[in-house]
Amino acid sequence: MQYLGYADYSHAQTPKIGVLITNLGTPEAATAKALRPYLKQFLWDPRVVEVPRPLWWLILNGIILNVRPKRSAAAYEEVWTERGSPLLYHTQDQAHGLEKVLGDKFGEHVLVDFAMRYGQPSIDAAVDRLLKQGARKLVVLPLYPQYSAATTGSTFDAIADEFKSRRWLPDFRFISHYHDHPKYIEILVERIRAHWSKHGRADKILFSYHGMPQKYLEQGDPYHCECHKTTRLITNALGLNKDDFLTTFQSRFGRDPWLQPYTDETLKALPSKGVKSVQIICPGFSSDCLETIEEIGGENRDYFLEAGGERYEYIPCLNAEADHIELLQTLIEEHAGDWLQTKPFIEDSETFAKALGATK
Repeated sequence: MQYLGYADYSHAQTPKIGVLITNLGTPEAATAKALRPYLKQFLWDPRVVEVPRPLWWLILNGIILNVRPKRSAAAYEEVWTERGSPLLYHTQDQAHGLEKVLGDKFGEHVLVDFAMRYGQPSIDAAVDRLLKQGARKLVVLPLYPQYSAATTGSTFDAIADEFKSRRWLPDFRFISHYHDHPKYIEILVERIRAHWSKHGRADKILFSYHGMPQKYLEQGDPYHCECHKTTRLITNALGLNKDDFLTTFQSRFGRDPWLQPYTDETLKALPSKGVKSVQIICPGFSSDCLETIEEIGGENRDYFLEAGGERYEYIPCLNAEADHIELLQTLIEEHAGDWLQTKPFIEDSETFAKALGATK
């Protein structure tokens, strides 16, 4: 195996700290052609679909990739903007915001980049950019508040695979979750209170999280528990009673049972139970994306209103708002504060190296 190194490395380079934030990913365009490679990479990940590979290869390549890209492209077209995918530009804005606050506080020896687990910009490319710029310490923050093997675990896999090809590895720290972080809970509570102040309360508030197969929970994945803890901490802070809210799960795929109750089925049933107004927030999503804008903001709104509901409101994600950037900064500082507070040791390495025969 040929390991990746930098033949053009300069000893004059100052060691830096790299910060990488990541999210799930997005196709490069809202077209079936762009969706096919994106879905293939996403759905072939064994962390995402735990089905024996030969059987899943036949299902994925023989059925899903011949049907789903066109359908998904239509959904993406509804949320696509001049800047492209909302998930992409929100994550980019989060990286820029984090770069500014960390740079203002700690100086130029901190580098910030972002990547997508699937699609572009890739994790491999982002890590390579940071290391080429001199990052000798690397902290990675996947923007999934609640840990799941299919999201956070898969991101770790991608980082580890990238490292396997490298000759020189950085010091490394990985933030696996922040579902119960006090500042995260505080921001979500304030978002809900601000919405209530402007629009009033509804009959019920739903906390909708991305779903996952029920069997993953039964096999030990903590995601379900962390989602419910997030809801509990928020509703306790708001002083809600158990009849005031529901925790539901959206975006299920395939025929196997997923975490329940399902968001869509819940919304279809609520009007017949006397619930005529609902507000929905999605605490598991750090950025608005297809699943929040089209699925929650559009598709599920229609389900509720067609079933007899009268008022439906979606409370947006944290996106790149200033308080969310402060949360990301806090997480980075809590996990890598010793790195950040220590100024890099600078000596004339170039002179010493050249004295030993180096060319630069």
